Amino acid sequence: MFNPLQRWRERGWRPISADLYAQVWARLGGSVVTHPQVVSRLSALAGIPVRYLGWPLQGELQAAVPVWGRHLALSRDVLKRQGRRDFFDLGNAEVILPVARGAMAPVRQRMRYVTTLHEGGISTLRKQREELALARQPEEYGKKFRYNQRRELRMLEGAGGEILPVSGLSPDALAAIYTELFEKRWGFAVPGKQHLCEVFDALKDFLWGNYLQLDGNPIAVQVLYRVESPDWISIEYINGGVDPASRDFSPGSVLSFINTQSAWEDARARGKPLRYSFGRADVEYKDRWCNRQPVFQV
Repeated sequence: MFNPLQRWRERGWRPISADLYAQVWARLGGSVVTHPQVVSRLSALAGIPVRYLGWPLQGELQAAVPVWGRHLALSRDVLKRQGRRDFFDLGNAEVILPVARGAMAPVRQRMRYVTTLHEGGISTLRKQREELALARQPEEYGKKFRYNQRRELRMLEGAGGEILPVSGLSPDALAAIYTELFEKRWGFAVPGKQHLCEVFDALKDFLWGNYLQLDGNPIAVQVLYRVESPDWISIEYINGGVDPASRDFSPGSVLSFINTQSAWEDARARGKPLRYSFGRADVEYKDRWCNRQPVFQV
């Protein structure tokens, strides 16, 4: 059916296959929410078809975007409108599209929290009022801060605490631990509860980080997704949970220290910058761990 608004949005762009989108992403990079498998798997879970558009210039694609109609694919607004808001939770994730530097591609689909990496790459960006919180490099933390984190970690380990990889958990086990600790900490249902097992199963290739146990019981967990681009590594910290009964050991803070330190060590071993996002810079504790980063919207 003829759709003049869609035709206007997509002028200069051409439909491309999922395979070609994946090739462009592998060449130009992106973030968790634009990764080809994350997009395709979560779109299938939500039952919303995804289209892929490419921006050709001098015979080569200089940009690509996965879309749900007039929005970037995986858009929370589309999920809400279709009554599927609770299918999955990606927080306020940093949006990095596969776009060549200097391409000035006219992206016209609605999206927020678009990275500053796209200045000069996307011509339609507008400054967004909110900011993102990106984890600081280890050297940016003060000596006292680092000393306190190591002391709390030693106290936890001295009491029998264990650091365990999330990769050792099945999707069902991770969903059960996350649900229990989130609801203990916050007192309300974990976002996307009904489909957590399915989401963790679909994204098991991207789950990353550690969780904490004390006396054989989980006391802190964080949902982290990691993807690797040619020129950087992106990690999204979606949410987490802690057991309030173990607050004397500051397990949430200890786990943030462990996971961020591990991420920086891994990124530096690979010789790549790290973009470790705590989502929107909206609460005080994020300022202890992160630098505020301006973002754009379309």
